[in-house]
Amino acid sequence: MGGGHDSPMVRTLARVLLGVSFGVLVGCAVPGQMTEPMSGQASDQADSGRRDTIPGSTRPPQGMSRGDWLSRVAACHLLRVGQNLDVAVTDSAVIAAADKYGFRVDAIIERSNQLVVEYDSRGSALLDFATESCRQVSDATGMASTLVRFEPNGTLRMHWLRIDGAEIADGFAEKTIGELRRGRAVGLVINSPGGSVFEARKLGRYLRTMGLRTAVDQACTSACIDVLAGGAERYVTPDAKLGIHQSKVPRRFSSHEGGQLYVADAFLYLREMGIDPDVAIAAASVPNNKILLISLSDALQTGLVTDVIERVE
Repeated sequence: MGGGHDSPMVRTLARVLLGVSFGVLVGCAVPGQMTEPMSGQASDQADSGRRDTIPGSTRPPQGMSRGDWLSRVAACHLLRVGQNLDVAVTDSAVIAAADKYGFRVDAIIERSNQLVVEYDSRGSALLDFATESCRQVSDATGMASTLVRFEPNGTLRMHWLRIDGAEIADGFAEKTIGELRRGRAVGLVINSPGGSVFEARKLGRYLRTMGLRTAVDQACTSACIDVLAGGAERYVTPDAKLGIHQSKVPRRFSSHEGGQLYVADAFLYLREMGIDPDVAIAAASVPNNKILLISLSDALQTGLVTDVIERVE
């Protein structure tokens, strides 16, 4: 499903273990700004003889030394390891950066260990640095920052959690998050008539933070669209149905002004997810007892969907 990563770099990464203390990055990462730059010591070590890169590799982004850029690639890798408490993971953007910039796998692993030592007990600062680093590495490589998992034999783990027909009710987000973690899933196939907007956005933000993908191969309507929007990459099949309409406004938003605020929240959520927020405006124009189906071309154009695939395996 989607693009593959079965390259020599992937197979090498799959065989390397990262011996670090996971406590520094436990829990969900919250997108934030880099609070402080890395010290020069690790950077100088990497630049010495350029021993961390393969000759002829692409130069780092403008204004970045090789050591600084290696630190950012390693921090992104470390983020995925720490989030999942699992050494058999990395990030798609890390793999792309290793290939593009010629960073050796052992250099990425070594720098990851150095980061843990350098930041010591300042876990929140490392978390901010790692989160911002994933964004930078993704931008530089043009590769979406998504979770990559490996099986014990080094092959890619392709397990997706599937949820068909379930209403998004109270507790849905936490239950689904638990199932995603227990199954070591790399994505969520969601077909749902909708339900709680709060639960859908809670789950959507988790999916994006963790670099998990989403897919729809039947029908996803109403609040389900917010779950789909949370995927770091978002797939649909050609026959999938995507539908939007006005959400039922909770009692606390029962006033006219409250209703407008509710629409604004939908607008801001989609913008946060990098999707054209005009989708929220279109939804607000459709009565709650009707459904406006979004064409695949419109879904792609607005960024609600990143790719159309033949089937969900």
